[in-house]
Amino acid sequence: MAKPPLLLIAAGGTGGHMFPAQALAETMLARGWRVKLSTDARGARYAGGFAPEVKVEQVRAATFARGGFVEKAKVPFVLALGVMSAALRMVLDRPRAVVGFGGYPSIPAVLAAWALRVPRMIHEQNGVLGRVNALFARRVDKLACGTWPTEMAEGLQAEFTGNPVRAAVLERAGAGYIPPGDYPMDLLVIGGSQGARILSDVVPEAIAGLPEEIRRNISVAHQAREEDIDRVVAAYDAGGVAAEIAPFFTDIPRRLSECQLVISRAGASSVADISVIGRPSVLVPYAAATGNHQAANARMLSRVDAAVVFPESQFTPDALRETILSILTNPRAASAMAQAALGAGRADAAARLADLVQTLAGEETQ
Repeated sequence: MAKPPLLLIAAGGTGGHMFPAQALAETMLARGWRVKLSTDARGARYAGGFAPEVKVEQVRAATFARGGFVEKAKVPFVLALGVMSAALRMVLDRPRAVVGFGGYPSIPAVLAAWALRVPRMIHEQNGVLGRVNALFARRVDKLACGTWPTEMAEGLQAEFTGNPVRAAVLERAGAGYIPPGDYPMDLLVIGGSQGARILSDVVPEAIAGLPEEIRRNISVAHQAREEDIDRVVAAYDAGGVAAEIAPFFTDIPRRLSECQLVISRAGASSVADISVIGRPSVLVPYAAATGNHQAANARMLSRVDAAVVFPESQFTPDALRETILSILTNPRAASAMAQAALGAGRADAAARLADLVQTLAGEETQ
């Protein structure tokens, strides 16, 4: 009996790369494919969420962005060994398609696929092509984007698939939005897995300065760094604002679906979650993000009037207070923002990616 077709996924060692890769793996397994994950030792530590049917193949990879002179001098040799190892595995068990999700650990497999002329695709999560994906953008058969528009070199063509989101987010996709009014309202403040200091500096003061008739109805869930929690708690208490502060919330999808407004950084995953559930947002892109990619991510929602975007230099308590007030006192506009966010999202991102894989492999899509 012939083996099922094989998909090789190449991904780096961060959650931003691995989570969408995991979602694609689950979808392709459900469609009867075999799936392997190619990554380095660092990436393998993030592979615990992959289904046990996914075979993890470690290859050697390296980057010029880390280490001293000696480590940088070793990079070409380490990558060459990684490419040869990946190529040998492809010769022994040839994949029907290879999909790279970025990060330097994806280099060996994608480069080996190019050398062996295996059908190949890359998926970029952010609104700016990452270094590795930019390197391969003209050497692949398809380019998929999780954020739209995505900044890329002239002449490149890409397909907007969206960023796959977690199952817990999908369960609340398009959840009904309760517009703001003269009743209890929830605000959610998130800044990545460990919060963001600028949000802790600005948001409590902004909310504390709202008119009393608005402030009395507000409950805030604020994700803050451990070292900032005491002062954030004190700031909300001083302003008479009901608030729950923690370094990490395990139930972000529920909180997103129940809030009237979210204030957030503009990481690709956060933007995807906000759009798939459909909520008005205030976004504060991380100014030091490589290639200013968070500002590019935020444009996906700001261009359809689903989000108000503040550069860090303009993110002040007074400016934020006026923005919060304008949203929470205009239920029709808030509802329009929620609907626009939902329209910008792609809840079926994993299925869209899977369809592209099957097209790449010459199969009919489901």
